[in-house]
Amino acid sequence: MIAELVAEVGPLWHERHQARLEARPRKRAVGAGAKHQLVFVDRLLATLVHLRHGATHDVLACWFGVYRSTIIRAVGEVRPLLAARGCTIATGVRLRSLAEVIDHLSASGQTGIIDGTEIRVRRPAAGHKDREKYISGKNKQNAVKAMVLTHADGKLLFCSPAQPASCADITHARQLDLVKHLIGGPAVEILADAGYQGLGAQTGGRVVTPPHRKFKKNPPDWYEEIHERQRKAHSSRRGLVQVRVTGSVTRLGGPVWS
Repeated sequence: MIAELVAEVGPLWHERHQARLEARPRKRAVGAGAKHQLVFVDRLLATLVHLRHGATHDVLACWFGVYRSTIIRAVGEVRPLLAARGCTIATGVRLRSLAEVIDHLSASGQTGIIDGTEIRVRRPAAGHKDREKYISGKNKQNAVKAMVLTHADGKLLFCSPAQPASCADITHARQLDLVKHLIGGPAVEILADAGYQGLGAQTGGRVVTPPHRKFKKNPPDWYEEIHERQRKAHSSRRGLVQVRVTGSVTRLGGPVWS
């Protein structure tokens, strides 16, 4: 897998690097200038570990024996290339956007599952603009949020760019134009939790959420039994995404690679 990524992404990285060098007003002789402390393979590995396990730049710098700024620059260069590469789901089929993922689910007749996940981050410094936007109303901590879309079997298809955690799940989905991609578009079923209630009506029933509780006080016993049975049935159908999101790549800023 790593060898395939190196063979595919490596030439793109070298092309961008050479383009940056040629764009400089001051030209250097071939072979002149400072040498890379990290070869491309190490840059790729550092980026993958950072995205997959959330290892900090300081930790990665110690592992690879370089400065923290070198790791920051490496991740910033490689990450967009991985996002542009997209998610390979089958031979010759690669998904690079949310619209392509929805088209794929429709063409294959498969059910999708969406969920939001939060990643804890450092609190912005005092005086930082919009400092309070990163506080999660659910977990009461500073975090960023991403929306993940998977197959019904749990295979990751898409991971959105991160947003401050104060943004509600349904608001984040709307900002990603999920409603626009679904309304009047291909027939597809997407399972979601209660955080996305309201999207079902806006998308013509394409987004399926848990049943809404009609009786808030003193519900009849027969209603409680039916509601609980429907809630558990919905929860069991989307249970895989809860497990997959916990260990998923959630800071890629684009589609997830396979």
